[in-house]
Amino acid sequence: MIRPLFRLPLVFQMLLGLVLGLGVGLLWPDFGASLRPIGTAFVEAVKMIVIPVVFAAVTLGLYRMGSELKVLGRVAAISLGYFYLATVISILIGLLLNAAFHPGAGAPLAATGKVPQNLAVSVDWIKFFMDMIPSNIVAAMAEQKILPTLVFAILFGLALASSGKVGEPMVAVLEAVMAAMFKITKWITSLAPIAIFAVMAWLFATQGLATVVALAKLVGVMYLGLAIMVAIFWLMLLAIGEKPPVTKAVMEPMILAFSTRSSEVTLPLHMEKLRAMGASERIVSVVLPLGYAFNRDGAIMYFALAVTFLAEAYGVTLTWSTLFTIVMVTTIASKGSANVPSGGLVAIAMVLSAIGLPIEALAVIAGVDAFLDMGRTAINVFGNTVAVKLVEKFAGDMAADETQPTAAGLQVQDA
Repeated sequence: MIRPLFRLPLVFQMLLGLVLGLGVGLLWPDFGASLRPIGTAFVEAVKMIVIPVVFAAVTLGLYRMGSELKVLGRVAAISLGYFYLATVISILIGLLLNAAFHPGAGAPLAATGKVPQNLAVSVDWIKFFMDMIPSNIVAAMAEQKILPTLVFAILFGLALASSGKVGEPMVAVLEAVMAAMFKITKWITSLAPIAIFAVMAWLFATQGLATVVALAKLVGVMYLGLAIMVAIFWLMLLAIGEKPPVTKAVMEPMILAFSTRSSEVTLPLHMEKLRAMGASERIVSVVLPLGYAFNRDGAIMYFALAVTFLAEAYGVTLTWSTLFTIVMVTTIASKGSANVPSGGLVAIAMVLSAIGLPIEALAVIAGVDAFLDMGRTAINVFGNTVAVKLVEKFAGDMAADETQPTAAGLQVQDA
């Protein structure tokens, strides 16, 4: 009975773990709550390899493009341009959904959760930029800081590219590190169905459905917005000649993101799946880590929807100037909070403060935030898949000239 389950594709095992975990959490909450350490151990195991993957991947990607500065500049320009365009589109979707459904009108104002103590309502921009230049890169990596690791990896990759043959031994070491990290990724993700079962059982055992029912309209509108974003992403992929199977190819990291509510945890698996799809390794190595830091489409749409929900719940009139403030502050805050603990809540707190709402308003939706976080994190993964495909399409012919033995090897292993 058990053996046939392990013969199922991993994506179906993940879905089964998700459904079973939901059932256990609702039917046997005490047992479900006791399973939290299993999910936590899995998340920590994946976080263990995120920094080595980011450093090795970005360094190698910049090394391979280091002699092609025009291509590198084109990749950076297209990536950042798309990130900001996607940010504005995501915000507008959130605002339009609120205007259409008004989920905050008459919403219960009773707190459904707790707001973290001493939550920042602004970003110290000087500190933000200074933190991107680590005085001790080993310490920054040990603290799981993505942005300073990215900055150092970019500089290190460009330095290797300009050092000629003397840098080739280090490149070989980094390639070996990447191969080892992806092998470890396979070992860890083979346990993902068990971890997803444990995480979902704990989540529904501790959160329950009471707060979801109380704020069901917000949850429903949020997921409608995510469905609209998926449709837009599909149209974009079709417009550049990609086919719907792209979605199927990244389904495993999307399910992992949905259940663990962590984009960071999905990064190694996501990179592996894109490489196995035949995506340009140089583009994947550069665009995907940048996207995970700066391109959070699902989260940004939620920021706009959550702020307008709370504004209406508190009786604030959403004038054109207020809506413009929400668009501008959300765009800035979503990028500025990328390297800040509880970055999503900080971004929402900044916007609430800008339009004159109390930060304590976050407590109204805090109880359902976990359920909203699942969907928006999964969409973050899909949005960054689209980013890689768009950059690959418009960055020129660099991918066409690239040989990808690693991707081919992965395809053989997956078969």
